[in-house]
Amino acid sequence: MLLRSILRIVVVSALSVALLAASALAASPPAPPNGSQSSDRLRAALQKDIDSYLAAHRQDENISALSLSVSLPGRPNNISLTTGRTSRNAGSPVRTVSLWQIGSITKSFTSAVLLQLEAEGKLNIDQTVGYWLPQYPAWRSVSIRRLLDMTSGIPGYDLVPAMGYSMTTIHRRYTPDQLIAFADPIYPEAPKPTSGYNYSNTNYLLAGLIIERATGKSYASELQRRFFGPLGLNNTYYSPNVYPASVTRRMVSGYWFNTGPGNEPFARFLRQDMKLSDMSWAAAAGGIVSSPEDVTRWARMLYDGNVLAPKQRQELLSIISLKTGKSIATTTLADHSGFGLGVAQMTMPKMGTFWFYEGETLGYRMAYVWFPKSKVVFAVGINSQPTEDHTGQLMQAIWQSLRDAGML
Repeated sequence: MLLRSILRIVVVSALSVALLAASALAASPPAPPNGSQSSDRLRAALQKDIDSYLAAHRQDENISALSLSVSLPGRPNNISLTTGRTSRNAGSPVRTVSLWQIGSITKSFTSAVLLQLEAEGKLNIDQTVGYWLPQYPAWRSVSIRRLLDMTSGIPGYDLVPAMGYSMTTIHRRYTPDQLIAFADPIYPEAPKPTSGYNYSNTNYLLAGLIIERATGKSYASELQRRFFGPLGLNNTYYSPNVYPASVTRRMVSGYWFNTGPGNEPFARFLRQDMKLSDMSWAAAAGGIVSSPEDVTRWARMLYDGNVLAPKQRQELLSIISLKTGKSIATTTLADHSGFGLGVAQMTMPKMGTFWFYEGETLGYRMAYVWFPKSKVVFAVGINSQPTEDHTGQLMQAIWQSLRDAGML
């Protein structure tokens, strides 16, 4: 029995399938509108999109809340909208500054720290795990680059049933070394090494440890010093374990609702509110809490700002084909999904080539899409991880509304 990764990206799944269907049906884009009346129409269309999703999937996804933020180029303020309440049982209306676990979108922050360290001459992403973390001899020849683009061959710690069963309470605390040990070949139940592209959260726990070894400081302090403070990400936080009440009281409740095969170790958490979870199980692979508006701000600065020097941005955006596991210059209609250093790219008919990510935790989903040609980015938070994820339908609807308004 293999546990489905509980901290994952949806690359080839409901999201990509729905986006493919949407792009295949699209016609030529209308001319961009002008005036406040058009802006009001766009807001109304986007509000309808999230309201409709909540109405359609309140029961089968066990959700009570959505939050959407759209960032348009040249406009200082986002279009930020919400629907629903902060809890299925009670709670207040969701606010645009309400907080969500963003899951594996955290990986782009981890990659960006390492790329900044490279630009500073403190490491090279072609250096190895053996150079920085000699305590893991089985992976001594694996480079940092291969950790970040998921070609390391190192299996995911969260694919080991024993790891799931060890989480007897949402307050269970782990060290990175304890989690990595589930994937180490010296552990009897460790999965076998993989080849080509293979999504593994173990890679990013190792990357987090390399950051701490290279800087002599905590992963949390590096995030705060490099990104959260300087970039004005005032609604973005990271804790290596339990979040303080000042953060959790602003969080929407999030629910584990996944009964799919392989998730038996987490049956005890079904329908539980996960917002008070100890996030040490996710750490540098997925432990950040943020708002959709801050996620759009981060994505814009990552892809189009000065977070990275030109060489390092090129490395960030160098992609591996999910189809072949080989390096490719760009995705195409024939080979439409690729993974960079903590970021993902897709090419679809009509929609063209864009960057996106959907991160999940034990109770939350956060997804963003960045369109490089129009420089439009949007992000949406949903408060569950369900058995069947219909996020692609929502992304399709939001894309269509933006397109109908002439923004794409």
